Amino acid sequence: MQHETPPISTAFLDHLEAQTRATVAASTPPESPFAGAPQGALDRLTEGVEQSRDDLVGVVRQLHADPELAYEEHRSAALLAELITERTGIPVEVGAHGVATALRAETATPGFDPERHRTVAVLSEYDALPGIGHACGHNVIAATGVGAFVALAGLIADGSSEVEGRVVFLGTPAEEGHTGKEVMARGGAWEGLDAAVMTHPFGYDVVDTLFIGRRLLRATYTGHPAHASAQPFQGRNALDAAALAYQGIGLLRQQMPPSDRVHAVITEGGTRPSIITGSATMQLYVRSAYPETLVDLSGRVERIMQGAAMMTDTSVELEWDHYPPSLPVRGNAALGGRWVRSLGERGRPVLPAGTVPDVLAGSTDFGNVSVRVPGIHPMIAIAGPDAALHTEEFAAAAATEAAERAAVDGAVGLAHTAWDFLADDELARAAREEFEQAGGALDPATYFD
Repeated sequence: MQHETPPISTAFLDHLEAQTRATVAASTPPESPFAGAPQGALDRLTEGVEQSRDDLVGVVRQLHADPELAYEEHRSAALLAELITERTGIPVEVGAHGVATALRAETATPGFDPERHRTVAVLSEYDALPGIGHACGHNVIAATGVGAFVALAGLIADGSSEVEGRVVFLGTPAEEGHTGKEVMARGGAWEGLDAAVMTHPFGYDVVDTLFIGRRLLRATYTGHPAHASAQPFQGRNALDAAALAYQGIGLLRQQMPPSDRVHAVITEGGTRPSIITGSATMQLYVRSAYPETLVDLSGRVERIMQGAAMMTDTSVELEWDHYPPSLPVRGNAALGGRWVRSLGERGRPVLPAGTVPDVLAGSTDFGNVSVRVPGIHPMIAIAGPDAALHTEEFAAAAATEAAERAAVDGAVGLAHTAWDFLADDELARAAREEFEQAGGALDPATYFD
């Protein structure tokens, strides 16, 4: 007799959606108290993005049709580099900061002095997911960053602005599970930057939403193999240790804060039922909403792993962060307010932070950028609110006219926000003060030592 898996209830998600819709209906976009850049410069940036509309649509479509996985995005990187150079004349470094598929280009006003003037970075992502392609919409992210940089470079090149500053374009590979931005950081990518901006596709236009930090843990248990029938007492079962650790994680969840997450799989658990398992391996994701709570949760998980070894008289080897950890994203309301203003002019009323329920949180390596310099990671709608990231439905949405519109609108928003930061001393000061009040600069490479 075969037991069929019962359908999964959508009741909780249905209630969340209803609550979110009610919150959205009652929300008004936050207003920026800062003047930003002169309107004339912003209008020229808008015009520059509009002139690149066909290029940006082409990026959205071509990357979607030809998805590449983390650290394999050679065609995607080449496409973006060629487009930037063709449209601006600015050379693009391919293989920047020690990553073969990373990109860097920059442009500065004639009187730029790094001691007196600011530098802002505009970011693109372009890696896809195994099996479901651009189900996180990185093809749209790629277009927004390129479009913003091309427009900013055009404004600087025409020499009409009185603003002094530098704009850096960074193509950042391997966001999906590999923390490419942190690898680039260790190659000097964020040195000399004062702010960084990017946007991400979503089901809502929202200025800031929760992205929690993430660490990776591999636990390898070593026991002693023996014949499971004739001499089981001569063995020490590594699979028992892994099973106990897995159950321990399940019990831990009852005492975790709602914003914490732990997921685990047993990737190696033996070869034959007749042999006491001598080696077993687990892989875990450990996530939390704040750097400090991620440290706490890491310690609790590590003690569970060690406790399972003690109970089974096995040994355990723990390897943290085979890929670098991602810290939670630290938003910046001063910069975010300028994004809201710009997107509002594009007919997109942007929701304030806290509108989207925090229980739907994921992780991103932009968190490691946001704890180094002030930055924003707003979400831009390409689908309805019921289309979740990392699904086939969202992958389909990333190839629609809505995604193409978002690429253009997002490029305008990034260009405006970047130029506002360079032009408005009060805005830049407020962004920095907010960053320092939130904890100042952190180094993810050493934070968990």
